[in-house]
Amino acid sequence: MTTFKITLAYDGTDFVGWQRQASGTSIQGLLEDALRELDGREVTVTGAGRTDAGVHALGQVAGFSLQRDITASALLRAVNARLPATVRVTAAEDAPVDFHARFGARAKTYLYRLWNGEVISPFERQFAWHVPSALDVDRMAQAARAVEGRHDFAAFQAAGSETQTTEREIFSSAIVSAGLKPRATYGGGGTYDDDLRSAELQLRESGHLLVYEITGDGFLRHMVRTIVGTLVEIGRGRRSVGSMEEAIRSRDRRTAGPTAPPEGLFLVRVAYKVGACG
Repeated sequence: MTTFKITLAYDGTDFVGWQRQASGTSIQGLLEDALRELDGREVTVTGAGRTDAGVHALGQVAGFSLQRDITASALLRAVNARLPATVRVTAAEDAPVDFHARFGARAKTYLYRLWNGEVISPFERQFAWHVPSALDVDRMAQAARAVEGRHDFAAFQAAGSETQTTEREIFSSAIVSAGLKPRATYGGGGTYDDDLRSAELQLRESGHLLVYEITGDGFLRHMVRTIVGTLVEIGRGRRSVGSMEEAIRSRDRRTAGPTAPPEGLFLVRVAYKVGACG
């Protein structure tokens, strides 16, 4: 048996989430189906994070063991050949036999994208939350810092969740981008032709892209999306900057803001301890 660690990127729009479910297509299910065909047996895949329906990933990590004698590079090609274009294995490597993608993770980073403007480009609608009303980014940035540290995040947990503890440590929480999206260029260095450039710039100047990034040792279900929902309420002036700290202290879900929609959320990267594929 050979144990592998793979890194994946996926557009979560059309999936029920990472975890295999009784109905609907999941990322885990697609991988296990591909590996069953490749290894000639049932293969269990463990992911670093159970992203929900509609949530995307740039750096999801998964682990599994195969009986087949195959190199990591050949595995990458073989699995991608069996996956839809919306799911890609971006890296594969041999891992220690005791590697566990979930329990071995020491930190995860998520980002959340918001488009703040009257009109959102149709090419952004599946990858950002459209918030047309004015937002005070300075207030949001100040409130975001209150999330840092070790806290009990019970107020930001989805109803009905079952966890041993709701305490988590957040290493960083910040608005990392607030401005116009950079104009895209082709790899060869040329830009779009004049007509396309004008149309693209007009769409992008209709609003601002806000990016919130958070890194922690773990996250409760809907925790990041509820933090974002609270930040947006603060940015709209519907809540005070101090309401973020108040919600944390309360441990009461009713004191936090709404759960932001899934389309703006991305699992960016997962970090592991040295010697554990990190």
